[in-house]
Amino acid sequence: MKRYLITGASRGIGRSIAEKLAAEDVTLLLHGRDTVALAEVCKAVKPRCEGVVRLIHDLAIKAGISDLIAAVGSDPLDLLVNNAGIAIVKPFGEITPVEWEQTLGVNVTAPFLLTQRFAPKMRPGASIVNILSIAAKTGFPNWSAYCMSKFALEGFSQSVREELREHKIRVINIYPAATDTNIWNNLEGDWPREKMISPNDVASAVAYALSQPAEVALENISLSNLTGNL
Repeated sequence: MKRYLITGASRGIGRSIAEKLAAEDVTLLLHGRDTVALAEVCKAVKPRCEGVVRLIHDLAIKAGISDLIAAVGSDPLDLLVNNAGIAIVKPFGEITPVEWEQTLGVNVTAPFLLTQRFAPKMRPGASIVNILSIAAKTGFPNWSAYCMSKFALEGFSQSVREELREHKIRVINIYPAATDTNIWNNLEGDWPREKMISPNDVASAVAYALSQPAEVALENISLSNLTGNL
C-alpha cells in the first residue's frame, strides 16, 4: 500500500491532485484547514482509494506543523506534495510582520520541515512534489511576500533534489501560471480568471510526472495559458 501526503488538499490544486491520484493501492493523507471542505474531498475520493486520513492543522504556526507530522506517523511516505500556500497581495510597505511570518510559515517553513522529517524514510522510487509558481522565477508588483516565499522554496527544493539523487528519490517542481482557484476570491482587483489555467491542468501535470519510470525524473514543469502569464 502506498501513502501519499498532500497539503492544502481541501480545495483548488490540492483537491484536484487528490482526485487525480486516488487509486485502490493508495492511502491518501489529506491536509487542510477548512473542516467542511476537506470532509467533502475525503468523501469524494474515499470510494476510489485504499483509505483516507483527514488532517486539519494550521501550517502558519510551528505547532501546527509539528501536529501534522505527528498525525502522519512514522510509516514511510511514497509521495509528499507540498501544495499548501497563502498569498498576501499589497505594496511591500503595507505588509505587516504577522502577514510576513504567516507567508513564511505556510509557504517555506512547512515544506522545509515536512521534507526534512519525511524524506529520510522515503524508499527509492518515492517522490516529493513542490507546487511552486511562475512567481518563483519572476517578481511581480505587490506580490513581494509571495514571490519571496516561492523564490525561497525554489532554492531549497533545488538543493534537496541534489541531496536525494543518490537515494533515488525524485523532487518534482511545478510552476503554474495564474490558476483559477479560490485564492482570487479574497484579492482586490479585476483578475481575468477566464484566462487562467485550471487546477485540473496542474494536477494532470503532477500525475504525468509521477507516471514516468522510476529511473526517469521529470523535474521541472512550467504551465501557462497560451495567452501568456497573468
